[in-house]
Order: sequence, then C-alpha cells, then structure tokens
Amino acid sequence: MKATLRALVAQAIDALRAAGTLPADLATPEFVIERPKSHAQGDFSTNAAMLLAKPAKSNPRAIAQALVDALPASAEVGRIEIAGPGFINFHVAEGAWRERIGEVLAKGAAYGRNATGKGHRAGVEFVSANPTGPLHVGHGRAAVIGDCIARVLDANGWDVTREFYYNDAGAQINNLAISVQARAQGKGPDDAGWPEDGYRGDYIKDVARAYLDGASVEVDGHVVTGAKDADDLDAIRRFAVAYLRREQNLDLEAFGVSFDVYFLESSLYTDGKVEETVRELVKHGHTYEEGGALWLRSTDFGDDKDRVMRKSDGTYTYFLPDVAYHLSKWQRGYERAVTELGADHHGSLARVRAGLQALDCGIPEGWPEYMLHQMVTVMRSGEEVKLSKRAGSYVTLRDLIDEAGRDATRWFLIARKPDSQLTFDIDFARSQSLDNPVYYVQVSHARMCGLVRQLKERGLGYDPANGLAQPLDLDDAPARELVATLLRYGDVVETAGRDLEPHQIAVYLLELAQTFQTYYNDHQFLVDDANTRDARLVLAMATRQVLANGLELLGVSAPEVM
Repeated sequence: MKATLRALVAQAIDALRAAGTLPADLATPEFVIERPKSHAQGDFSTNAAMLLAKPAKSNPRAIAQALVDALPASAEVGRIEIAGPGFINFHVAEGAWRERIGEVLAKGAAYGRNATGKGHRAGVEFVSANPTGPLHVGHGRAAVIGDCIARVLDANGWDVTREFYYNDAGAQINNLAISVQARAQGKGPDDAGWPEDGYRGDYIKDVARAYLDGASVEVDGHVVTGAKDADDLDAIRRFAVAYLRREQNLDLEAFGVSFDVYFLESSLYTDGKVEETVRELVKHGHTYEEGGALWLRSTDFGDDKDRVMRKSDGTYTYFLPDVAYHLSKWQRGYERAVTELGADHHGSLARVRAGLQALDCGIPEGWPEYMLHQMVTVMRSGEEVKLSKRAGSYVTLRDLIDEAGRDATRWFLIARKPDSQLTFDIDFARSQSLDNPVYYVQVSHARMCGLVRQLKERGLGYDPANGLAQPLDLDDAPARELVATLLRYGDVVETAGRDLEPHQIAVYLLELAQTFQTYYNDHQFLVDDANTRDARLVLAMATRQVLANGLELLGVSAPEVM
C-alpha cells in the first residue's frame, strides 16, 4: 500500500511540474508515506506538500490541495483529507484492505517477504567464539542476533551467507592446550604447577579424558584422534580445539543456529593473506616504521591514533588479521557485510575500518556494518546466576536452553535492541503466563489453530473466498485495529532488514497478538451465520499466518496446541 501511495503522489508531482505549478526542473523530494499516530487521521499520511511549498513559493496547504486535485484516481484510496500545516491523509478503501488480507492467505509462508535485496550478496558473521570452552549466554545473544539478522535479510531477498570466524591461533589457544595437558598429567586447578592462566572448568577434564582414551572427533569433515600422549602438546592442542569446536557446534545446533562458512584465523597465515595485506598497505603509502615496529597511519581515516601492525619482535597485533579477514569478505563479493560482536570489541572497529580504507581497493566507508550487543545478566529466584559447574566461571548457553527452553531463550535474547543491557529471568521465561511475551504470542497462534479444530468438531464449514467477499466492519474499532496491524507486517520486515533490527519483529508480533486478543474477546467466531463466521475466520487465519511467518524469522516455533 505504501508503494501504491508513493507512486500516486509521485505522479501528482509530475502533473504539477507539467502544469507549471511546480518548477519544471524541481527534483522530486524525499517525501515519506507513513502511518499517523491516530486512525482518525487516516491510514497513511505524506509530508510531500510541506517539502514542495518553499520551491513552489506557495504555502503548504495550497500545495497539498493542488496535489490532491492532481492525484490519479485509484480504487485503493477511499478518502483523502488535508490536515494541520499541510499533511495529506489517506483513508484506504475497504475493498483494498480485503484484497490485502487475501494476499496474506494466498501467499502463506511467503507473505511479508520482498525482493529489495535480490541479486545482492550479504555476509553475516556472528558468535565467532574462541574454541576454548562452552558457549556462554553472551555468545547465545550473539547467536540469536546474528541468526535473526540473516533471516530478515533473506526475507528481504538478499543472498545471505552465515559465517563463523574461529580465532584458532594465539595465546588463548595455548592456554587451552596447557590446561588440557595439566589435566592429562593428573593435575587439578588447585594443585601446584597448574598453569597460571589455565582454564579451570570441568570441561577441561572431559577433554583430557577423551584425549587419553584415544577418542576421535569429527569437525568440518576432518577427524582428529587423541594421541594418548600427555607430553605431546601439539597433539593435545589439535585435539582440544577440535573437541571444543564440536561441542560449540552441538550447542548451536540445540539453539537452532547453523553456519555456511567456518573460517579459521590460522588460514590467514597459512594462505599468506596477512602478509599480502601488509604488502598492500605498505604499497599504498599508509604505513611507516618507528621503534622497530610497522605502523598504520590510521589517523588518516578517522582513528584517534595510529596503530601498530607488526611489533618489533615480528609478530602481528590482533587487528591486522581482522583487516585481512574482512578484506577476504570484500573479495568474496559481500556487498553488505555484518559483523556481530560483544560491546567490549568497540575499540577495534575504527582501526579495522581504517585498515580497509587504507587498502584503496574500493571498499566503501562504513563497511563492514557492526552490530554490538551488551552483556546478559541471568537471574533465578530473584538472584543472579553467575557460575556453571561445567564451565567454572560463567553460565553456559546450554544451561540456559536446558532450563528455559529454546523458544523462550531465543525470544528473550532477541526481543530487545542489542545495545541495551539484558536481564534474563529464567523463572519468567519458563512461566506459562500471559505476562510472558513469547508464551502470549505462541498461545495466540495455538488459539487460532484451535478454532479450526472446533470447526470440525461442531460440523461447521469455513469458506475463505466467501469470507473475503464480505465487507470489513471497519467502524468496529477492534476490527479496524487488527486489520491495520496485521497488514503492517511487510513494512516491519523491510525495516528490520534495512536497519538490521530483528527485535522489531518480536515487538510487532506481541503487538499483533495483543490486538487480535482484543478482537477475539469482543467477537464470537463459530456462529451459525456463515457470512459472519467466514469473515471473522478470515481475519483469524490471516493473523495466524503472519504470527507463524514472524516467529519463523525469530527461529521460534509456532505451536498448534499449548
């Protein structure tokens, strides 16, 4: 409907240019078609007249009237009004609403999807946890945010690749290896000789036991077998990384998250990508040497200070492989690259973007797009939960899934903007209460499925075509509110994809469920009159479809019975 109204207003502007009311060379302004705060002001409104008034040397209301007079006739527009300083308010024709509801039923699972990103590639990198232990709830928040971003981009027509970046090199991996070795040698975290920076969770003992038993672990088509030798640190490192990568994959599988690409940091070195990036940066003149170190002149690209790339001992600082990695994304054709990270990574963003700009290879400013999430506090029985016996120092994602269930865990981790602090109350998430938003939305879907079952039990018929042929009772406030909310879904999907804000889907679904409940409370559905029954069931079935479609974008189930 927005697209229809935008086209009508644009045609009216063309007509006013041709008539001389507007300058012939006046560019069409970036006017908006939006929903007014009150239904009394119409279904849609535009600010076009106020943007055109100054160049037309006229007042906005006069231009608004000229636009209204020049608007092409449309069966989809019922009434047009001019309000306030020059807003044009549109009341959609009742028949147009019925046509849109018919689209919901006709398109089914495809309703709400669009082709705005068709022909374009996007890469979404998320989680990217070091393979040094079980995933914690922060990783869980990253997982659901990244997964839902990928889902909404896909719903907007983008060709999406989900990517996991493994930091499988560096000090933390070495700490993992020596921790497992210490366990394999019979030491515990409280014993003398335990590594100072060793990992203390019980999972280290599990890894060591599997290694000594000669267990085999398969990850990404490669099998790694425990060598049983407690003195072979390299063998322990390979096994421990493979073991924990598999464990993380199982955690993510339980969470409904999968990836298309697993990218190893170590491959940037073995494939020469880090050295290639350094050569390119030097070649383009954005580096200098000082104190035996190689520096990137990142202040030329908006960073607050220049950054060391290669230290005086010949090793690279951590941001350089990040630059090389993101360069590989550009080379792989990601027009839109999204990197989801914890807020503690904020300091690295400017330097990575500076490094990419310094390569002078056509990467646009502001690429990649970063999505940063804040920490999660887990509560149970009014007290913060801080530790997991298995992990030793934090609450694991698996703990949360086991206690709250996958659906509730995904909902509560995605339902707020990522940059907001999040308190996850396990008791509330598990509660079968209408105050629990995910339960409320799922119950609403199940209630509509129940209507279908009751139809059969009572021997009543349902004819969608007849229901769509009935006039909508738009004078009934709950009905009008339900129709307006129901048909806003496509706009929400498009906005969520454009702004990378999948939490908008959760906010919308709760609003739709609440709006339907108000309508449900005021109307009987399984009435004897077939016309009334079909008309009301059409609204219920369309709402059920949109709830199911939206829940799919969140990776949350749409149960038929609860």
